[in-house]
Amino acid sequence: MARPYRSVLYIPAANARAMDKARGLPADAIIFDLEDAVAPDAKAAARDALAQALTQDYGPRARIVRINALSTEWGADDARACAGLDIDAVLIPKVDGPGDLGRVAALIPDTPLWAMMETPLGMLNAAAIAAHPRLAGMVMGTNDLAKDLGSRFRADRLPMMAGLGLCLLAAKAHGVVIVDGVFNAFKDEDGLRAECGQGRDMGFDGKTLIHPAQLEITNAAFAPTEEEVALARRQIEAFDAATAEGKGVAVVDGRIVENLHVATARQTLDRAQAIAAMAQ
Repeated sequence: MARPYRSVLYIPAANARAMDKARGLPADAIIFDLEDAVAPDAKAAARDALAQALTQDYGPRARIVRINALSTEWGADDARACAGLDIDAVLIPKVDGPGDLGRVAALIPDTPLWAMMETPLGMLNAAAIAAHPRLAGMVMGTNDLAKDLGSRFRADRLPMMAGLGLCLLAAKAHGVVIVDGVFNAFKDEDGLRAECGQGRDMGFDGKTLIHPAQLEITNAAFAPTEEEVALARRQIEAFDAATAEGKGVAVVDGRIVENLHVATARQTLDRAQAIAAMAQ
């Protein structure tokens, strides 16, 4: 049963109160941020605060640490510190190619790596990045990507589509988790709901978030609906019955059900089960 990553919430590692509060939030995963959310003169203190916070119980939530890039004065120390932390993954910013992963992997022997996909070069190298043997997840950095593209904001995210699509294809081809970028207007519930729906329809596993107020909408958007779960069960039952009769296909609601539809139905039920387990 795969762990769900519907909601992946950024928390500043310099904010001890926020890290403590996150232990009770309904997020599937937490990104403890040592990079953008921490001022340069607070980097070392944030690293120490994070180590202290991670001695606490975060329940079923995945614990991911975003380090500073190795090209900065803090990155190598961040990576070495992560080697001794009880975490599920290390998130590397601005990954341009698999070499960026290899350099961090050399400093952190065993912890799974995730890649921030936020540069034009990273988009073009998405397949090679996803193929790295230590990579377990990708995070879309749409704000940085928009900056580098010089694109304008559009609700339909048309300027992002090429990059989003390349990364999705790469992640799915290599079986790694991929979560969508943040929605900046955290008070705009309708806008968030629409962007979550778009990301879910495209195939993203979940979405990164900048505020706890975004959790409820995001969790709902990336979870199977009751109707989808019911349909999945009926498809499996109908196909099993057809198979018992020596038939290769079944019909449900006037639509053909084949092996591939049953595989999708089983994935839907597994996802619903994993989400239910998170709530226990």
